[in-house]
Amino acid sequence: MDFEISDEMLGTFAPLLVYWIYSGFYVVLGLFAEDYRLHTIQDEDEKNLVSKFDVVKGVLLQQAVQAVVATLLFAVTGSDTQSSTNENASILVLARQFVTAMLVMDTWQYFMHRYMHQNKFLYKHIHSLHHRLIVPYSFGALYNHPVEGLLNDTIGGALSFLLSGMSPRASIFFFSFATIKTVDDHCGLWLPGNLFHMFFNNNSAYHDVHHQLYGNKYNFSQPFFVMWDKILGTYMPYSLEKRASGGFESRPCKDFKAE
Repeated sequence: MDFEISDEMLGTFAPLLVYWIYSGFYVVLGLFAEDYRLHTIQDEDEKNLVSKFDVVKGVLLQQAVQAVVATLLFAVTGSDTQSSTNENASILVLARQFVTAMLVMDTWQYFMHRYMHQNKFLYKHIHSLHHRLIVPYSFGALYNHPVEGLLNDTIGGALSFLLSGMSPRASIFFFSFATIKTVDDHCGLWLPGNLFHMFFNNNSAYHDVHHQLYGNKYNFSQPFFVMWDKILGTYMPYSLEKRASGGFESRPCKDFKAE
């Protein structure tokens, strides 16, 4: 008896599996890449305000919510048979869908993320949980309050899927890619040859700035582009400087004047 896994099931669970595999890769790599860390291992252990055990529990809770919402979304939007017309879409169509989904996700997350910083109640009771990670690390990328996870990541992903018109099969690749990008932005490493750093200005150093006290009101954009920060004046330029003890440190550019 053949067992087939539907595109909808893969679209739901593949990004969750990718999250732990890719973040696990960075955990192991970080143990041997002290010269490429944005913070020391000691800082990671001492400065963060939440235990790694609680981070894992928080991420698993958010992923459970994501899986439920994705299952419902695929059930509402149609089956494999109904979406078969999209399965053989041309490369050009797929590229358009991916770019559209990236822009939708970035737009939703920028404004939602920024509002959670500006609204004192939302920041104190919801978004501040994510900022307990003063020193970001890979598997803390999705550590959020469940409400934030639903509003920011889950709904943002659903809108990206619906407005781009991609099929469940295409969504497997898009959401896995978005997951890898989000993990990479939180990995705390600045590695030579990292393709994300070559093609995206929104990267691990850019997001690290946001997690520091001096950058808390800047660099809200995630996970792909920096356009909204630049358009709306919340972009903080930074420089990467070598630490004497090894590794890198991101610092605001000397000519940058914070508001």
